[in-house]
Order: sequence, then C-alpha cells, then structure tokens
Amino acid sequence: MPSWIRRHLAAVRALLVLTVVLGVAYPLAVFAVAQSPGLRGKAGGSVVTTAGGRTAGSALVGQSFTGRDGRPLRQYFQSRPSAAGDGYDPLSTGASNLGPEDVLDRLPSPGAEGRQSLLTRVCERSKAVGELEGVDGSRPYCTPDGVGAVLKVFGTRTAGGSVPRPTRVVSANQACPARPFLTAYEGVRVECATPGEDLSTGLTVPIRGNAPATPKVPADAVTASGSGLDPHISPAYAMLQAPRVARARGMTLAQVRAAVRHNQTGRALGFMGEPVVNVVRLNLQLDSTNPYHG
Repeated sequence: MPSWIRRHLAAVRALLVLTVVLGVAYPLAVFAVAQSPGLRGKAGGSVVTTAGGRTAGSALVGQSFTGRDGRPLRQYFQSRPSAAGDGYDPLSTGASNLGPEDVLDRLPSPGAEGRQSLLTRVCERSKAVGELEGVDGSRPYCTPDGVGAVLKVFGTRTAGGSVPRPTRVVSANQACPARPFLTAYEGVRVECATPGEDLSTGLTVPIRGNAPATPKVPADAVTASGSGLDPHISPAYAMLQAPRVARARGMTLAQVRAAVRHNQTGRALGFMGEPVVNVVRLNLQLDSTNPYHG
C-alpha cells in the first residue's frame, strides 16, 4: 500500500478515535459529574423558583425590581444599577467604561443627543435612593438637584494652569434655565450652561460642597458592577432598604433584617472580597414567607 494512502488512513483513524473520546465520551463524563448531588443545580444555571415552582431567574444573575413605569417597587429590595443593555441583559453584559475623570455632561441640544457623565449618574442615583429610603442622599461633588457640581472657569491661566482672576464661570452640568448651585465663584457670578455651547476652553473645577465625608447611600447603590449582572448588594445597602420593605409588607424590622442575614454570604475562602447579600434570593424568600398584598 502506498505510503500516502497509509498516512491518510492513519489520519482518519485518529479523527475517529478523537471524535469518540473528545466529542462523545468526555462530554458525557462531564455531564454525568454535573448531575451528581450538590452540583446539579449549579450546572443547570443556579435556577431559583417561587414557592409555586415557577422559574424566577438565576441566583447568579441580578434583576431589576421595578414597575412598568420604571420606578422601584417598594415591597422589594432593589439591586445595584446595571449598565448591561436596559439592565441585567445577559446578551449585553458589560460596564459603562466611564472613569473617575468623567465629570462633564454633554447637554442635549437641537440636533444632538445628550450624555450624562459618570459623576452625574452617581449624583442622580444617590439623590433618588435617598428620596426612596428617606435618608440624606447628598454626596461630595454633587449639586442638590442631582448632577455633578462642576464649574468651567474662564480667564487668563498661569503657568501652572490655574485661573486666579476669572472673567466668567459656568456651572457646566446645569442647563439653563436651572439655578446654579453656587451664586458666585472667586467673586464672579456663576451662570447656568447653554446647551450646545463649547466650554472646552474653560478650566474644569469640581466643587466638593458640604456633603458628609461618608454618604448615607452606599457606593454599590450608585455604581454598576463590571459585568452588569451582579445579583449581590452590600449588607449596608440591604440594611438601608430594610425599613422600607418592612413597612410595605407589614413586617417588623427585625424580621426583615433576619431575612437579610439569612441571604448574606461572607468573604470567599474567608479572606477574599466582602460580605454580600443575594437580592434575588432575598426577595423570593420574602414573597414566600410574607407575600405583598398592597
């Protein structure tokens, strides 16, 4: 038999053997192991169900607990914000990719869409959470109306880049006719921003304001996770929401806090990360033990 035929036959035999081993035997072995006790639920996507047996989602993927109008449902613990699609979309998983220096909004104007900066998103979310939970939602570098407290200062610059004698000052993220969060800066009246105006030549000056150093609204309540699918919140954010959920469901605060602790997990391997609360499991437990009848 010619050598070239022998080589082709050897290749065909190798293909058949590898197909059987890696294409049939190995997948079946992995599937069999995944169906063993303790692994079956995780291999199936960590699906969680209601008391009636209806699939409610996955314990590994967060959800938005809002009404048709987009407003938070008061009887449910709220998840952290999500930048994945319209929120917790597994097909659009990802972050906003905005960094800490993203502090200037692009105000909407005729023929151009606006875009919120990361700072304004944080400010807006903190204000909304504060109003929902009945606490002070203010935080540093945020205006009272929930946008980034950033000025654009115009004038002659020094070699170091500062503007010691401003000639014009604009509250960059507050579109006219909004009232600027500061009346004056360095003796110059602060103006509201005209949508569409180019303010790029001005010096960007964030203003800290008089908000407390430690905001009452936790960081995970105003920032999205890297994947946009995180089903967890911090214990601090869960405890902030507990009084509202207790009132909505007619439960005692102690009962709701006990449910929070039941759905809390500690650091991975005892030292990695921080304790977290699974919002999906927590809300399912509350629906099972104390259904909402509002």
